[in-house]
Amino acid sequence: MKRALISVYDKNGIAAFAEFLQKRDMEILSTGGTAKYLREHGIAVTEISEVTGFPEILDGRVKTLHPKVHGGLLARRDNPEDMETLAREGIRPIDMVVVNLYPFFEKYRSSLSFEDKLEFIDIGGPTMLRAAAKNFKDVVVVTDPDDYEGVEERLTASDNVDYAYRKRLAGKVFNLMSSYDAAVSAFLLEDEFPLFLKGSFEKTRDLRYGENPHQKAAFYRSLLRDGGMNSFVQLHGKDLSYNNYRDMDIAWKVVNEFKETACCALKHNTPCGAALADSVVEAYEKAYEGDPVSIFGGIVAFNRTVDVQTAEKMGEIFLEVVIAPSFAEDALDYLKKKKNIRLIQAEKAPADTVEMIAVDGGILVQERDRMNHETPEFVTRTLPTEEQLSDLFFGEIICKYVKSNAIVVVKDKQVLGVGSGQVSRIWAAQQAFERAAEKGIKDAVMVSDAFMPFNDVAGEAARYGIAAIMQPGGSVRDKDSIEVCNNAGIPMVFTGIRHFKH
Repeated sequence: MKRALISVYDKNGIAAFAEFLQKRDMEILSTGGTAKYLREHGIAVTEISEVTGFPEILDGRVKTLHPKVHGGLLARRDNPEDMETLAREGIRPIDMVVVNLYPFFEKYRSSLSFEDKLEFIDIGGPTMLRAAAKNFKDVVVVTDPDDYEGVEERLTASDNVDYAYRKRLAGKVFNLMSSYDAAVSAFLLEDEFPLFLKGSFEKTRDLRYGENPHQKAAFYRSLLRDGGMNSFVQLHGKDLSYNNYRDMDIAWKVVNEFKETACCALKHNTPCGAALADSVVEAYEKAYEGDPVSIFGGIVAFNRTVDVQTAEKMGEIFLEVVIAPSFAEDALDYLKKKKNIRLIQAEKAPADTVEMIAVDGGILVQERDRMNHETPEFVTRTLPTEEQLSDLFFGEIICKYVKSNAIVVVKDKQVLGVGSGQVSRIWAAQQAFERAAEKGIKDAVMVSDAFMPFNDVAGEAARYGIAAIMQPGGSVRDKDSIEVCNNAGIPMVFTGIRHFKH
């Protein structure tokens, strides 16, 4: 008689699967809680202690770590010496292992104490899974309840599980273990930059396509921490694409930078409009007015509940996605009439402390750019007013999310012009000034993501009537820009902090 060893934390579907195996004359071996559960569902079970001749010890920490278990798993059926050893030692082969693990991923993110979390590091389960997966030619190994059906179908059709499917099941074991071990490593190391890159990610959805329709894409959620992009709820609309995720991520990060009511409009991963205001609808109107052309077909994010007045304003144009912590019921009812809009409820603030980007043959990892200036340096004879300084601080935050070279023009907590992704800083400045001039650039301020190596940007700012400038400083020719500002009566502030975004 063949034997199946079943020991699962997630008992979803296990009683029906065990019953199926038993009807095919397989003996069911099991441990502790699983054995009790199966008996309660009418399944005859042989306790693992009956197999090993040794009781469970250390509060169940040691149950299956025994030669009569692992010998039965690792013995190669086509190796005479292995089979002679089993016969000599009185060990029977185990033909199937059905195991899933203690929920360490969930406990990692919980508020449990360090000591309590430590108890959820599974030892016996991974050891059995690895042994069975290594010997997959002879042992069917199942760790995902979604695979019960596939095993049943094959056993029903041919009384056997084919080699290709066994191999796939074994691969899923090591795929799971690599992520599980990475989570345990992260828990113990608490190091953002360990020798081996940590990461535990689970695919939660295939996306409609990647950056372009001919590219496949998927979303993998982090199992180590919750954040805006792995815990949102889609309330309405068709499936999300790769670009939707990228844009939602930036827009959500922007509005979460502020305690005040904020709105960010975003297109092609770049803020095209952003504003702070006393109400949600006013914040949206200011963000829209900042660039009423680019916002069409874009993403809009809020850090407050979307009310029906704001919903009706947004309904006047086509938007791809609206993301907010919540939607008023009447606002939701109104927006759901728009077939092509996607409505996203995101309650979790951005949580990532590092960001990664793939390059050919590797991954670059860096800390997120969370730093803003603390004590700005006033380098011109004219000092900025409190209102100008407040606008400059707002503009600096927006500038962090604009692709370099980046220039942002702001007035009254409203983005009026954005120059982004230009290979020359003067081109980025001209782009931003031209956009801002369409709305009225008088009394607006300008922020640069990096120092201005020549006096041309300051000169262009003076020509357009920019009222104040913020930049990191640090160029060997800073004095040239300072001189232009002094001559024009423009206050300039140095932050000492660069905000490149590539």
